[in-house]
Amino acid sequence: MRGSGFGNRESTGARLESARYLAVQSMAMPDFVHAAVRAYLSGLTPPDDGLLAEVRDRSKADGVPALSPDAARLLHVVALAAAPRRIFEIGTGYGCSGIQLARALAADGLLFTVERDPRRAAVARGHFERAGLADRVNVMVGEATRLVYKVAGPFDLIFQDGGKDHYEPLLDRLVDLLRPRGILVSDNILWQGDVIPGFRDEPAHAPASATAIIRYSRRLADDPRLETVFLPIGDGVAVSVKRDTKVCPQ
Repeated sequence: MRGSGFGNRESTGARLESARYLAVQSMAMPDFVHAAVRAYLSGLTPPDDGLLAEVRDRSKADGVPALSPDAARLLHVVALAAAPRRIFEIGTGYGCSGIQLARALAADGLLFTVERDPRRAAVARGHFERAGLADRVNVMVGEATRLVYKVAGPFDLIFQDGGKDHYEPLLDRLVDLLRPRGILVSDNILWQGDVIPGFRDEPAHAPASATAIIRYSRRLADDPRLETVFLPIGDGVAVSVKRDTKVCPQ
């Protein structure tokens, strides 16, 4: 892994994104699952280990998006089931989801993760180092819309957690990068309830981003190349499996 000479400066876009994230986090997350049910299930789930808890706390303090604990656990279990040798992630943040993914890699596996902000990438590299995963993770700095065309498939698992406006435009490329029976996991499918008309008194996000998520979800649901299930976990997660047309004709 390369060291980083980046200081504590963030781009204007990243600072604005952090400010928006902090503002959104100040609102109560809607209950997609009854609070008593969620509490019961949370009690059955092992808590984050010390490093993951620290990464999550630092992400929250700095306004950097991080998967909810239940969504992160789902991601880890899905990755374990796939026994992946190659994983591609869009949206590294501080490495919370990346640690869960890299811990599920096969012995010779590698995670490629894309982060557009250099400062966040540098922090994530430090977290991967502390997790003992530095030699299994390649943090790529830049825009996902460009870097998805710089990597070669096939990948066993892809995690989409980047800019929501890019979800739908990148879908075809991500499906192409997946192996048959490979898994695409997409976060924020419920977008804090903004995708459901009238669910919130005040929207948490700009209407355009909610519209983008709605379009993307409908594409997933209708795409003949994919089998998709939508789950009310965290902020909504979609799990899609690429059809193996040799075994399961469309």
